[in-house]
Amino acid sequence: MSGSRRTIFCFVSLSVLLLVLLCADILLGSVSLSPADVWAALVGGDPDSTASVIVTRFRLPKAVVALLVGAALSASGLQMQTLFRNPLAGPYVLGISSGASLGVALFLLGMPLLGLSASGDLLRNLGVVGSAWVGAALILLVIMVVSVRIKDIMAILILGMMFGSAASAFVEILQYLSPEGALKSFVIWTMGSLGGVSSGQLSILLPVTVVGLLISICLVKPLNMLLLGENYARTMGMNIRRVRGLIFLSTTLLAGTVTAFCGPIGFIGIAVPHVARMLFAEADHRVLMPASMLLGATAMLLCDIVSQMPGYDMVLPINTITALLGIPVVIVVIVRNRKVF
Repeated sequence: MSGSRRTIFCFVSLSVLLLVLLCADILLGSVSLSPADVWAALVGGDPDSTASVIVTRFRLPKAVVALLVGAALSASGLQMQTLFRNPLAGPYVLGISSGASLGVALFLLGMPLLGLSASGDLLRNLGVVGSAWVGAALILLVIMVVSVRIKDIMAILILGMMFGSAASAFVEILQYLSPEGALKSFVIWTMGSLGGVSSGQLSILLPVTVVGLLISICLVKPLNMLLLGENYARTMGMNIRRVRGLIFLSTTLLAGTVTAFCGPIGFIGIAVPHVARMLFAEADHRVLMPASMLLGATAMLLCDIVSQMPGYDMVLPINTITALLGIPVVIVVIVRNRKVF
């Protein structure tokens, strides 16, 4: 099969799979609903019916969040791997998600320790996402500064993990000092959840994620140049500082916002870009970027379906499912790239 035909076939197949999983995610759950009930709820049936409430207020928003989270983490992971030229780079591994978690912890746990509180859902949501942006941006900024002086990709990866561990250490100190009520809510948040995003939070998550994804799409040409190294990119007239700044902005918006509202979700950002490369047999970001977004959204829908264990009241932490899905991919990447180590 030629390259273009393979690309079209993969995109069409993934789109069909995405649609099937989206329907399954809305249809399946602890409460059994028939396809007719779900369809009636989606097209404007009785808004007070049980099916309508379950679909429009819980299952549909959760499915939309899964789509956004999967696309956002996959796009940011692909950008990190290209920028640092490291197959194991990603927002979770490099400590960016840990930085966002530290920002959220300072807001959720630090404010009660100081006797402060955010009045109103809007102020609380803005405070959470803003603190996550600041935390993610600080870690990413430190990593980028270090990468200018240190060219060893393995050293950058280890330093990123150390920065993430340092951020996690500060979070643990805050947890130790925090009152029981704030601590319980924060621990639940760290497990990762797609269903806990309220309509107010979704109204922030949706536009910010779309902006971050649009920036990522606009960066496909510079990312292709960076594949051949920064010196080559400079000779082609690319403004390295400007491109780094845009990647910095996009990753902060994507990883920071997702972490703020859904918790630190690991392995999607590192694993999905590699699966996209294997499926599409492409290194061109004009194909890889939309492919990673589509595959990431599909993977998150699958993880959400598995985590809610259809037919049971139990909902597993989404992080446990993404880890089980992503760890085998990471192992394959390490084995295939032994020369990196």
